[in-house]
Amino acid sequence: MSEPMPSVETREEVMFFDTDCGGVVHNTAYLRMIETCRTRLAVSMGMDLASMTGKGEFPVVTRTEIDYIRPAKLADLLRIRGWIEDLARARFRCAFEVLRESDGAVLVRALQSCALVSMPAGKPLRLPTDWVAKWGGRSFAL
Repeated sequence: MSEPMPSVETREEVMFFDTDCGGVVHNTAYLRMIETCRTRLAVSMGMDLASMTGKGEFPVVTRTEIDYIRPAKLADLLRIRGWIEDLARARFRCAFEVLRESDGAVLVRALQSCALVSMPAGKPLRLPTDWVAKWGGRSFAL
């Protein structure tokens, strides 16, 4: 029997550097938060930072789609949920939701298409066979 699709949750507090002069979170700050969540998701799949560096194999983003639904503001506490939505032999797709903790409102939804790349050559690689065996050919929805 296959394993549940990987998912993680991270938390962020909105800081001054995340906001514009009106105290609203800048669109690129959400990408940093999603990047942190995606990195933790990779760790949960067996790709910790040290092993990535040692092997020279890194998951890289090839496409980002993002919907900004509601704004977060200075000092908001946010939950960022990330999960593998689907996975094939050479690519995988991660989905994310950014929620405000105080009211549970969904602020942002994003999808990122990713590939595994060997560096420094920048050569695309097939995904690990254990990933495909555990999670391939299925979709996951939260």
